[in-house]
Amino acid sequence: MKCGPKPRSPYRFSLKTKTIFEETKKPLLQWFKVLHLMLTSKKGMSALQIHRMLGYGSYKTSWYMCMRLRASLHDPDFQQLMGIVEVDEMFVGGKERNKHFGKRNPHNTAGKGKAVVIGAISRKGSVVCQMIEKADRETMMGFVRKAVDRRVELVVTDEHHGYDTMADSGRPHEFIRHGENEYVRGIIHTNSIESFWSLFKRGVMGSYHSVSKKYLPLYLAEFQFRFNNRKEADIFGKAIAGC
Repeated sequence: MKCGPKPRSPYRFSLKTKTIFEETKKPLLQWFKVLHLMLTSKKGMSALQIHRMLGYGSYKTSWYMCMRLRASLHDPDFQQLMGIVEVDEMFVGGKERNKHFGKRNPHNTAGKGKAVVIGAISRKGSVVCQMIEKADRETMMGFVRKAVDRRVELVVTDEHHGYDTMADSGRPHEFIRHGENEYVRGIIHTNSIESFWSLFKRGVMGSYHSVSKKYLPLYLAEFQFRFNNRKEADIFGKAIAGC
């Protein structure tokens, strides 16, 4: 009996249908091994290292599998952050002095020429982050309104002008003055989100060495998923459920 429209009639259904594994030629066991290695490495694992460890296919195949898996590591049940929430931004990109002489740009200072990432973390809770095109007030506050509940106990940031209208959004706000060498004032600090940034940067430098702006959101999704499920007994099962 024909189950679908032409020219794909009858329609073939399998367990891989409508998953990232659909039409793949690689056995599911190989996909599962790659995912397990990605999830059990605190700072991530590069496609080259996975290729060397598993020893099958080519580097391009391993890279493709890793990217497909990263794209599936999202949280469809995301809930806005509550409690004490820290919000901060970071710049991702190599230092000009470390680039090839012909690729250096002396005008790339104070974050220019780098990708901008903004993130928010609930203390002892979850983190959410995303790449943004520019660190201006409209973009940064748009992220805050999306990620942080209005009933939040407190939002802590640095003194960046992008957070100037935080109080107008109905969220209580305090900021730390990094420019004046102030890093902790009682409960006012951004140490939690900065620790996550440090973990991400160590992963990029130690495991991946470099990440292009094009694929940066996928790497952010991987680190975010791994961090938010750090206490999950079956993190592998949860990741598979999203594939």
